[in-house]
Amino acid sequence: MAHTFLLEIGLEEMPAHVVTPAIRQLQKRVADYLKDERISYDTIKPFSTPRRLALEITGLADKQDDISESVKGPARKIAQDADGNWTKPAIGFTRGQGLTPDDIVFKEFKGTEYVYVDKFIAGKPVAEVLAGLREIIMAMTFPTMMKWGTHHFEYIRPIRWLVALLDSDVIPFSILDVTTDRLTRGHRFLGKEISLATAADYEEALTSEFVIADADKRKELIKKQIAKIAADHDWTINVDAGLLEEVNNLVEWPTAFAGSFDEKYLTIPEEVLITSMRDHQRFFYARNQAGKLLPNFISVRNGTDHDLQNVVAGNEKVLTARLEDAVFFYKEDQKKTIADYVERLKSVSFHDKISTMAEKMTRVEAIVTVLATRLGLNDAQTKAAVRASQIYKFDLVTGMVGEFAELQGVMGEKYALLNGEDPAVAQAIREHYEPISADGALPTSVPGAVLALADKFDSILTFFAAGMIPSGSNDPYALRRQATGIVRIATDQNWSLPVADLATAFIAAEETAHVAPQLDQASQIDAVVDFIKERVRKMLRGTKVRHDIIDAVLGGSSSDITDLFTAADILTTHAADENFKAVIESLTRVIRLSQKAPKDIANVTIDANKFENASEGALHQGIDDVAQAAPQGLTALYTALVAVQPAIADYFEATMVMADDEAVRNNRLAELTRLAQLALELGDLDQLVVK
Repeated sequence: MAHTFLLEIGLEEMPAHVVTPAIRQLQKRVADYLKDERISYDTIKPFSTPRRLALEITGLADKQDDISESVKGPARKIAQDADGNWTKPAIGFTRGQGLTPDDIVFKEFKGTEYVYVDKFIAGKPVAEVLAGLREIIMAMTFPTMMKWGTHHFEYIRPIRWLVALLDSDVIPFSILDVTTDRLTRGHRFLGKEISLATAADYEEALTSEFVIADADKRKELIKKQIAKIAADHDWTINVDAGLLEEVNNLVEWPTAFAGSFDEKYLTIPEEVLITSMRDHQRFFYARNQAGKLLPNFISVRNGTDHDLQNVVAGNEKVLTARLEDAVFFYKEDQKKTIADYVERLKSVSFHDKISTMAEKMTRVEAIVTVLATRLGLNDAQTKAAVRASQIYKFDLVTGMVGEFAELQGVMGEKYALLNGEDPAVAQAIREHYEPISADGALPTSVPGAVLALADKFDSILTFFAAGMIPSGSNDPYALRRQATGIVRIATDQNWSLPVADLATAFIAAEETAHVAPQLDQASQIDAVVDFIKERVRKMLRGTKVRHDIIDAVLGGSSSDITDLFTAADILTTHAADENFKAVIESLTRVIRLSQKAPKDIANVTIDANKFENASEGALHQGIDDVAQAAPQGLTALYTALVAVQPAIADYFEATMVMADDEAVRNNRLAELTRLAQLALELGDLDQLVVK
């Protein structure tokens, strides 16, 4: 007989951003538990609101699948002594299976007799298994946890009720002082407590008490309500997916409504208006059909349309207060110059172990000058990037950003333009924060991309030098995100960014300009290279590049971000070539032999007079060809390495590398080391798995 089971965790209101990840976590944990416990089922349907996480499982089996298996133990010669008595290994084996030596039979396996026991485990009833969900619930993890009462147990919010209903029967278990029952709760203000007759009654019963438990249905209802209001007013509404998700997880019975504000507030930048509505009040802003922002918004209440006019008035009042603040700050901020704000940055800390924000800008200016030269920026681009680096943090001390922190950079651009700065400078100020998330938008201007790189490189170098290196999941200064930003900008712009060389140049430029921090940045260059390479690793994994190819390119000598991706693409493209195995095996042998060379082998000048056969001369010429190809890029390098493979094969066939004569041996090792160093620009090919 197939069963339906309902599990509901009733909670105090959860933060909106936690609800969706939490129900997904619960669904996966329960599915994994049922699989491990050998309980079959048809579907698991999730339900979630701010006050509940619930699952309806249909088609549950009556009990666990039975287990019938033959378990192999030690060999007979180990299981019995010379007199035929059972040994400790045999007794221990049967005890571990819950049996005795009397249950042993002998079976032959690959010509040798082994101990076997036939084992049968009857499946437990499903009700007994479901009681174990107590531990599944308690094992859940959340971004923030809290305790309540005198309990030491931590959860996202206090648990107020539990429902565990198998068809019409309660599955008994308790978490702290809350015991499972058939009682659930309707809307906090509009509904009442509900006694569920069966698990299948859940969704319909809650709907009758003003709770739409299905998050997808609730979201669709919100979208339809917004669309109707927009159509009635001829508005265009950007139904932002993130905002819709958040609003959906704030309500149990959604009712959308329209509100407005005074048109006079449209004189301030629309980014301020949108931030006030979207980020602070969770409103959807409105535009007309021409795309112009309107003094209107749509919000969603958690309830019916009863006394809706009072709700509208209340929301309008709160928004107006915010907009009044915005107008005040916007006017006050314009009473000071950019120079005034930059001066104030001298007393603003970037970090108390590193420097002030003003000092950070001087370092970033030095880094920008290095990047401008290395990347070949034209005069206009260089001028814009340098000027932006001198002022780009000024908006941090404006009143507007103090009130609306989300507008960092945005207000910098606005105020820069109001102060007569070049539009390219203003744009760079806004773009230097990008990307603001792992997959966020990237700078579109060259000065903006350069400034973003410089700012992120400075943060990573100085925080590493100050000993604040991310570990595990701990990354309070978002250095991983900044490293990902560096990688994404480099690949987006197709810029050569050899991290190790650039970091050295950055530090030298800071020292020359007398703006270097009182930190040992140089000692952290290798760590910074590894840190950024790990971001490359994560991005390559996201593109499903083979793990051995990723290990190879990251294990090579190059720290050029773009080259790492290019190398991965080259190896992936050619991995199916007929000669790939031969090429990689030959180069791997070269790399391994080069590792046996003396440390000072680079000082050995290759002497053609010490060549003892024609293959040495042919290989020498082939390596010269590879060396000439390397500066042309990795594609040319790989082509040259493929071309030299026959010469390598002939060389190893005819030549004893580790000759008794030390001078001859070192001459050969120097030759192979030269080739190995060229191959390592593509990657540590020894990491590749070739078949």
